[in-house]
Amino acid sequence: MKPTLKTLLAAAASATFLTTGMAQANERLLIGSTSSSSSHYGYFVAVNQIINSQVEGVSASVAETGATVDNLRRLSRNQIDMGLVTTNTGYHAYAGQEDFDGRPVDSRLLWVYTVAPQNVVMRQDADVSTLEDLEGVRFNPGITGSATEKTTEAVMRTLGISPNYVRGSTTDIVDAMKDGRVMGSAKSGVGNRLDGSSMDVATFTPISVISLTDEQADMLREEMPDVAIVDVPEGAGEGIAAYTTWAFGVAVHAHPDLDEETAYQIVKAVMENPEPQANAFSAVRDADLAQMTLDVGTVPLHAGAARYFEEQGLEIPDALQPVE
Repeated sequence: MKPTLKTLLAAAASATFLTTGMAQANERLLIGSTSSSSSHYGYFVAVNQIINSQVEGVSASVAETGATVDNLRRLSRNQIDMGLVTTNTGYHAYAGQEDFDGRPVDSRLLWVYTVAPQNVVMRQDADVSTLEDLEGVRFNPGITGSATEKTTEAVMRTLGISPNYVRGSTTDIVDAMKDGRVMGSAKSGVGNRLDGSSMDVATFTPISVISLTDEQADMLREEMPDVAIVDVPEGAGEGIAAYTTWAFGVAVHAHPDLDEETAYQIVKAVMENPEPQANAFSAVRDADLAQMTLDVGTVPLHAGAARYFEEQGLEIPDALQPVE
């Protein structure tokens, strides 16, 4: 029997549906991470495994990259679909500021997986009890070229404080703090704990961590939307009292064109499978990733991520509301 035009059209429509379905069922995503020597790379390997095992129809793989700035540039060139981005630099890129002046990069927040408090660690004999006391004091703002260094200098400018900056590597500054040539340093913490180099200094001389005042915290919230203000409870290190400081998060951003349903399923899978992430990156253990995302995120959420968080009854801040 000779097929009719109607039959041929129906067959073509069916073939198109099947082809489209197969394409969707085999969606391939590339995730930009960081150096393979970093513990953060291990975290992204765990996330990749969660996506491949829990998100139907999606096949993901992890690429070793140069971390935040490299990932943002790759997102802007459609070379990756998702990637590691620190919240402060992510804000600069989205707003077209700092290194991205005149060249904004549109990426959308999926989730934040850890927060890095920026701790002002001082020798106790430096006689520095407030940030204002840092005026003229020999102080390292962070390892040369690091996000900590850049952010610390911006914070001090905003607060009108001018330490006597001393530059150097981690080893240089630890040795200098031990023998008193440098009185303090800004160090990126790990969750609610001081970093290893700060604890190393503490084995040679007593240390303290300087807190923001309420007024300073309010000033930074108003004038530096690229950073978060966090309260660190007592016990960040032996004998360290509770304090307030600035911080940035380490997040996963996505290309704005990532399919909404795909983004929703990925965020759902990650939020509901914490154990593999904690096994790969211990700072994630017992962390409330959803609330952390809403507390320290700096760019609009991807619509798929927002849908998941709203389903959990969470209130999305105005600054993180999805945009077209």
